[in-house]
Amino acid sequence: MKIGVGSDHNAFDLKEAVKAYIRELGHEVIDYGCFSKDEVDYPGIAFKVATEIKAAQIERGILFCGTGIGMSIAANKIPGIRSAQCHDTYSAERAQLSNDAQIITMGAKIIGEEVAKKVAEAYLNVSFQGGNSARKIAQITDKENE
Repeated sequence: MKIGVGSDHNAFDLKEAVKAYIRELGHEVIDYGCFSKDEVDYPGIAFKVATEIKAAQIERGILFCGTGIGMSIAANKIPGIRSAQCHDTYSAERAQLSNDAQIITMGAKIIGEEVAKKVAEAYLNVSFQGGNSARKIAQITDKENE
């Protein structure tokens, strides 16, 4: 899969570590920034990744900031995008299996590097199966389109 990653300065190191791990898993990674520990605001990065998913330039995204909250809120502002904050493997799997989340987010001040790698792996190892969840996703989409 082609995976987009992005972070603010608070999570630069975590993004770099998880990015390398995603490549080890065999995925292509596109980095949307930031590219140093210089201070940067996260919304623009979240918007870029979400917009690229919507345009089918990448398949999924993993975003990082201090808590993961801001990135998730920002990504969810792009119509059609479902982003979920995940700090454990079960939530990451369910984000995809139950919610067809195109993006997950993590917080560098919340989660350690090794756990973050496993969260990313859990998210990338599953695919949305539809079923009862498809009906719920359709309801969310309908509300968004009102």
